[in-house]
Amino acid sequence: MAGKQDSPLKVYVDHLERGELAYQFSPDAGRAVFYPRVLCPFTGSTKLEWRVSKGLGTVHAATIVHPAEGKPFSVVLVDCDEGFRLMSRVEDIAPEQVKIGQRVRFRVHKPGGEEAPYPVFVPAEGA
Repeated sequence: MAGKQDSPLKVYVDHLERGELAYQFSPDAGRAVFYPRVLCPFTGSTKLEWRVSKGLGTVHAATIVHPAEGKPFSVVLVDCDEGFRLMSRVEDIAPEQVKIGQRVRFRVHKPGGEEAPYPVFVPAEGA
């Protein structure tokens, strides 16, 4: 079918399936747009470009969640170097070791089954 295009969410998830953290960029606003959407939240324009992040960022805020069942885990806001912020978690270290200002690197978590992959972060080596 001519003119049919995938939803922004599908494009984003397809990038995650390939191990990439994709985001949109608004040329009219001159800034990154995240979470994927149809319209630029800054200008209302439909002109959004897809870009792939280098996957590096800085922890902006962090907390620890203590679920009723299972181990505690971190929940963080990460400011990616390309200018967008996302909520995620930092893996491979204890939740209490996650610090504001810490440099982190993206990786994909693939839960399997019907659940879509999603971005998580690990401490960035030497950053």
